[in-house]
Amino acid sequence: MAADPSFEKTASNESPNEKGINRDVEAVRGVIGTGLFLGTAGPLRQGGPVGLMLGYMVQVTLVGSICYSVMVSLGEMIAFLPIPGGFIKLAERFVDPSFSFAMGWNYWYNWIIVLPAELSAASVLINYWNKTVNDAVWVTIFFIVVVVINLLGAGVYGECEFIFASIKVLTITGLIILGIVLDLGGGPNHDRIGFRYWKNPGPFVQFSGIEGVTGRFLGWWAVMTQAAFSFIGTEVVAVAAGEAKNPRKNLPKAIKRVYIRILVFYIGGTTLIGLLVPSNDPGLNLTEKNAAASPFVIAISKAGIKGLPSLINACLITSAWSAASSDLYISSRAIYGLAISGNAPKIFGYTTKHGLPIIAVAFSACFGCLAYMGTSAGAGRVFGWFANMTAIAGLMTWFGIAFTYTRFYAGLKAQGISRKSLPYASPLQPYAAWYTVIATLVICFFSGFTVFLKGGWASDAFVTNYLPLALFPLMYLISRFFFYKQKMVAPQDMDFKGGLDEILAVSYDEPPPTSFMGRFWAWLHYELYQI
Repeated sequence: MAADPSFEKTASNESPNEKGINRDVEAVRGVIGTGLFLGTAGPLRQGGPVGLMLGYMVQVTLVGSICYSVMVSLGEMIAFLPIPGGFIKLAERFVDPSFSFAMGWNYWYNWIIVLPAELSAASVLINYWNKTVNDAVWVTIFFIVVVVINLLGAGVYGECEFIFASIKVLTITGLIILGIVLDLGGGPNHDRIGFRYWKNPGPFVQFSGIEGVTGRFLGWWAVMTQAAFSFIGTEVVAVAAGEAKNPRKNLPKAIKRVYIRILVFYIGGTTLIGLLVPSNDPGLNLTEKNAAASPFVIAISKAGIKGLPSLINACLITSAWSAASSDLYISSRAIYGLAISGNAPKIFGYTTKHGLPIIAVAFSACFGCLAYMGTSAGAGRVFGWFANMTAIAGLMTWFGIAFTYTRFYAGLKAQGISRKSLPYASPLQPYAAWYTVIATLVICFFSGFTVFLKGGWASDAFVTNYLPLALFPLMYLISRFFFYKQKMVAPQDMDFKGGLDEILAVSYDEPPPTSFMGRFWAWLHYELYQI
């Protein structure tokens, strides 16, 4: 992505330490959202409470480890060369222009598809209060606010995102504490739930009625593949750091801080959902317009707490609102970056005098209209479609980052550059990058396994799972043979010095936070990191 000039203007009043703090909040915001608040409904219904918990535990172990491998790979490259354009421009340096072209358009596609998913999620949550109003009304309201926030520039966007992110983190923290209290019988009905729902309706759900171990395994695998949607976007912290102040100092800190929060929030949240909500609760069926709701809201409603379900639902709606706003912001900057690098029509590179890429924003916003499909198919079903497409596109982005790193690593070795001289280097390399390359392709390949089961064919499931997987190599091949016609950059010819002097000139040791809020956030982050 290319940096928005107005972002630099509005961010200049923050201290370097406070910038790092805001990036941490942004990173947590990127992975804690509708994937956890709403997306866990389907996995609980399909896999059961233990299937849900194990699926997300394996996600944190498997996809979470892939996510971490992506971050250390991207972090090592970006900390050394924090150039505008992030990993898209790094792919051009270390792989070839065609690979950069494919990554850039895939990244734009990733964020443009998740925009209608978040708008659909907001409609699902609104239906908790009112099921009689057409979903198009709610989509329109949310859509207008999202577009206005983005048209007002990066300053307004940044302030809104910080507020939304703070609400989100406080909400999930409060829900985990409340969930423990309710499970132990601390609710108004004093019903000690314990592990009741693990016994009836049971710890696992037999997937599609398939009996035995096979049915339980497929139920677990369905959870694992769906949960990938929840982790997509974690790489934003490294991409943003590449265009922020002093990335060589801030990026390693951000990488270390984010993963532990994912572990705490996701494992804690999904475990409590499995304890508090039975897997056969009708509210978990996102394909039924008159039933769908967040598992957290269902749990609080069952406990008999008056008013709180509506408050929590409102907080979850701000989460979807925040995510949609970020989706439009990132997708517009992605296509803007493609335009200025010559990989998209030049018109998308036009900016106002304040640095706002207004054509890119308007064009990307048009794809939010896809959320209106929910008026006929149901908002919950549409959310599922776009969640699938986003997960696969996001995994292909991770594949591209990891493959770029393997080339980066080969270039360092060929040119005799010691990794010890880098500002950040992971001891897991290059194995972490190759692990990511292989694992992402395997997960993508088996993501739509349900359509190949007997009687399970569904055209929508096949398209939403495998179209994003086919687009990446298709874009690469078209670019390689019809546009750039260049071979892969040889390791000995890779550019490791371009722009390096300017980067070194702006690196410095950061002073401690001076404001009360800066010290408070630094203390809070330290405490969370010690969990």
